[in-house]
Order: sequence, then C-alpha cells, then structure tokens
Amino acid sequence: MFIMKQNTNTILMIRPVHFRMNEQTAVNNYFMEDIELNNAVINSRAQQEFDAFVKVLEGIGVHVIVIDDKLDSDTPDSIFPNNWVSFHDSGAVVLYPMFAVNRRKERREDILDLLEEKGYGIKQVIDYSPAERDQLFLEGTGSVVMDRVNQKVYCTLSARAHEALILEFCEDFHCTPIIFTAYQTVEDGSRLPIYHTNVMMCLAEQYAVICLDAIDDEEERANVVEHLLEDRKEIVEITEEQMHHFAGNMLQLSGENEQQYLVMSTAAFNSLRPEQLKILRSYNPIVHSSLDTIERCGGGSARCMMAEVFLPRADRPN
Repeated sequence: MFIMKQNTNTILMIRPVHFRMNEQTAVNNYFMEDIELNNAVINSRAQQEFDAFVKVLEGIGVHVIVIDDKLDSDTPDSIFPNNWVSFHDSGAVVLYPMFAVNRRKERREDILDLLEEKGYGIKQVIDYSPAERDQLFLEGTGSVVMDRVNQKVYCTLSARAHEALILEFCEDFHCTPIIFTAYQTVEDGSRLPIYHTNVMMCLAEQYAVICLDAIDDEEERANVVEHLLEDRKEIVEITEEQMHHFAGNMLQLSGENEQQYLVMSTAAFNSLRPEQLKILRSYNPIVHSSLDTIERCGGGSARCMMAEVFLPRADRPN
C-alpha cells in the first residue's frame, strides 16, 4: 500500500549567478528592500549564503541536488525554483505560469533531463504555463501550500495566484481547495494582498505555522482554522511582524534516519518567542541559516529556495 508523505528527504536548489533585486517582482512583493550595494556584491553575498545553507541541510542528512543557474540567462530570482516547478510522488512534474516575464526563463527542460539521469522517474509533465497568455498566474508551492496527506491545498489569492488555476490544479491532483486572501500592511498604512501563501503559512506533518491576523475576512479565517483542526494540526500563530521576518517561510524536511527537521532562516528563528520555539521543538529539531541578503533583495527566504522532490526512483518499485 502506498503511503502519502508530507515531507521529503530530497530537494532541488539553484545556485544563483545573477542574483539581485528583481524590478519586475518588486511591484507586488512588499518584503523586498533596495540595498545600496552593486549587483556583483549582492550576488556574491547571496552565493555565500546559499553555499552555507546547503551545508546546513546536508549536515542533517537532507539530499540536496544543486544546479547552477545559467550564465547567459538574466534570471535574478532563479534562487527560488519552487515557484516554477513542483515534483510529485505520482511521477508528475508541474510547470507553473509566472507573473514576472523575466522569471519565465527559469523554467528549464535540462533540469528535468538531469533528474531523470539521476534515476528519478518522470511519468508526465503538467504544464500550466500557457495561462500566461491570458495573464493568469499560479506560482508553484509559493502559491499553493499542500497538505499532501489530507489532499488539501491552501492558497491566498493575489496577482500571482488566480482562482481558476487553483481550482484546475486541485481538480488535477484531487485536492480540496482552501482559498482565502491574506493581507499585509505596507509603508503607507494600506492593506495589500500578500504575494505568496508560503510567506504567511508553513504546513508540517503535525502542526501549522500561520499568520492568521493576515486573513482579514473572519469567515475565511475561520474556514482555514476549521480545516487545520479537522486534520489535527496544532496551530502555531505568528504575528505580522514575525511574518515580515519570514517566520512563515519554513519547511519541514526529513533528514538522516527519517528524523524530521524544521528549516528556516536565522532572521525567522530570531523573531520567534520562546513559547513558540518550545512548541515547534516538541515536534522536531529546528535548523536555521543566515539568508539576510537573499531575504532583503529577493523578498523570499528558506522555503522559497527549496523545491521538494517527491518523484519516485525509476530504479526502485513504487
């Protein structure tokens, strides 16, 4: 009998070569900052943070497939591959429609070829990217936070997550959609939609870390809570300030001997209160790494950098 797992031991990460603040994504990613460093310095610092993060992950037994970005492709956000691709235990690979035009170049067929060469079985490719022609977008596991065991998808609507595509994804993968809109307060005091679900919500095997205060609509908030409790998830609430330190942008992974770990940035870790850390550590150890440059310039953090690989091994029976 095949048992669905929430976590994987294998992730894909893209080492950047042109990392910088992406002007095309800054229009609706309010986590980004413009820092006074030239792009070469920014990219160098991002590479250092990336390499240190990979060592942390490998140190706990996570299998990290590192692929270099292409030198001849101007893709400043390639360090966040979870937005353009997801890999599923059915052998499906999903390609997603991207909001920013320069992010669409991140989709690379050679990466799929490389995974097959490494022994991973790809049975089908589901390509939603033609929706870009109609200005419809859904940015991977940035937009859709999956409860793989209970077959549910949590997604906040934004310019990068359109309801029609969420429903199509859920129909294709036989999942129940839990759709809402999450907001953040920006500099002028207005409330604007959060660009990705995974910056305000992390779903682990036995718990969920979530900024419920970001869901302004009471009925939508209650619906999210109801589904989490129905699936026996302990809810660890974070504040909007903690969310801005990327405390929602975490990922639970399996390490050596199937030990589970919660992975996050050092900024996220430092923002958490002792009582929150106590709850999280009761389920799994916490590991973190400094991603300051990546977070400030890219507006994404640890979870965004990791594309989970659930693909079956072609050389092993399912």
